Amino acid sequence: MRTVVVPYTVKSDRVDENQRLIEAVFAELADRAPTGLRYASLRLADGVSFVHIASIETDDGSNPLGDVAAFAEFTRDIDERCDDPPVAHEAAVVGAFRLFSDT
Repeated sequence: MRTVVVPYTVKSDRVDENQRLIEAVFAELADRAPTGLRYASLRLADGVSFVHIASIETDDGSNPLGDVAAFAEFTRDIDERCDDPPVAHEAAVVGAFRLFSDT
């Protein structure tokens, strides 16, 4: 299992656009239900900061988000939408309760 955490800050006038793009990603994920992926997106209380958390559990380590058209659209112009662009950080899960597994 590989876990990635991606924080970033969106320009205040682009927050609604960013959220719509994220919602489209989750709608496509719900339709396609790719295996080997657990994914969440959080909007923080400041209203402009977002954090994405992905757990990639594929046999070959590939990220299923790479095959999601809505994710490609979300990432296409993300640097233009951001004050602080996304930076992906590999992370080690120290503890979790039902976030990364069904048990």
